[in-house]
Order: sequence, then structure tokens, then C-alpha cells
Amino acid sequence: MTELKFEELLDAGCHFGHLKRKWNPKMAPYIFKEHNGIHVIDLQKTIAKAEEAATALKQIAKSGKKVLFVATKKQAKDVVAEMVKAVDMPFVTERWPGGMLTNFTTIRKAVKKMNNLDQMMHDKDFNNISKRERLQVQRERAKLDKNLGSIADLTRLPSALFIIDINKEHIAVAEARRLNIPTFAIVDTNCNPDLIDFPIPANDDASKSIAAILKYMIEAIQEGLNERMLDKENNVEEEPETDNVENNDEEAKSENRDEARPRRPRRKTNPANNQ
Repeated sequence: MTELKFEELLDAGCHFGHLKRKWNPKMAPYIFKEHNGIHVIDLQKTIAKAEEAATALKQIAKSGKKVLFVATKKQAKDVVAEMVKAVDMPFVTERWPGGMLTNFTTIRKAVKKMNNLDQMMHDKDFNNISKRERLQVQRERAKLDKNLGSIADLTRLPSALFIIDINKEHIAVAEARRLNIPTFAIVDTNCNPDLIDFPIPANDDASKSIAAILKYMIEAIQEGLNERMLDKENNVEEEPETDNVENNDEEAKSENRDEARPRRPRRKTNPANNQ
């Protein structure tokens, strides 16, 4: 995992906070100073918190669990959709469907309905129905894909959430806290970091700032996935060796049994019978 550099965060504008009048007092430990009525975030603390979050995300990915990324704001949705696809993690970039976590079974039913519509559209009898019905099916499929297409492979609740702008995604934060799901988030000076398990103080309004933090997190997840793959390969290679050892042990045991078995005494022949 590469080191997060101070200059990289500075160039991306991660240090820019909100106006002083919009600040949340609980962000005071992460604020370096005030400049022209704008709070400046302490990037040294940003680096420390980002490394802590990246280490936790790496362990989650290494254990084979899923991290759900949530970013519906305009500045973040395209960046998240592009970068998260590289590690095959689920993401929500259009709209957070209320009850997605607390009412997960209903969401799974909607995903199943989307898959059924796919099968219907690929069926040879689909062209036999009226044009109006075909359009209705296609529109419903497009709507479901827009809202749920990125979480179609999420068969169980995610093990963690990574959120950008917790004020905008307050419903996602509330649902995760209710279900005790760990939360990671980029928190700006107008946010409450106490709501998040792994807060990363940084500018959550600039695309470059979001991309700089997100890139570091994606690298950590990718490293965890690579280590998981290596562990699987090592386990596969070790299995035949253990089989050979077991076979050798069985052969040794059988030899020991043969040696321990008492030998039948040889029968003496009578010389008179040979004559």
C-alpha cells in the first residue's frame, strides 16, 4: 500500500473546508486554522485517519466481505462509479432507496424482479407482445437498473459503508448505525465525525479531493483482495503435500504392524519320512 503524500492532498484541495459560520464544533480537532472566513483542515490528521481507515478496509476485503460505497452528489457519483468498479464492490450513485439496509429483503425482491425482466426480454416470445407492453417492460427495467443495477450482486448486507458527504447521505448513516454496520466517510468541517466509525477529515465537495482519498482506499482494498487470492493459492498447493504425508504415515503404520505381528514357527521335518 503506497503512502499518502501531503503534497498530493494539498494539490487536490483536500484542506479546504466550509465557511466558519457553517462549521460543526465537533470538527474542531481536525481544523488547522481559519483563513479569510474559511476553515482549513489539518492534512496531517487527514493522513493519519486515512491510513487507519485503509488498514481496516484492507482487512475487510481480505476476509472476502463487501464494502458498499455511497455517493449520490454530482461531484462524486462519476468518480466513485469509475473507481469502485475496478475492485468489484457495490455502490450507490443515483439515489439511496430508503430501507435499503433495514429492509434488505424488499430490495432483494426488486433485484430479482429486474433479473426476471431480463429473462423476459431475452425470450423469443418477447417480440410477440404489443409494442406498448414492450416499452413498459423496457422502461421498468431501465429504472430498476439505474437505481439497483450496481448492487445486483449484493446478496447479503454489506460489512461496511464508505460514504461521501454524510449530511446528504444521513439516511444511509442512520440505517448503518441501527444495524451496527461499520461506517467510513469523508467528513468536511460542516459534518459530525462522531456519527462515523472511521472519519477522514477532508474536502467532500471537490472531485479532485474525493478522487485522491478514494484512490488510496481502493488501493488498500485491492491489496486485501490480492492477499486473499495468494492465501487461497497457498492452501491449494499445501493440500497435496498433506495427502502424501498421510499416505506415508499409513504405509509406516502398516509396516510397523507387520513387524509387530508374531511369526509362526517353522515345522520340523522328520528324517524318517524322507527315507
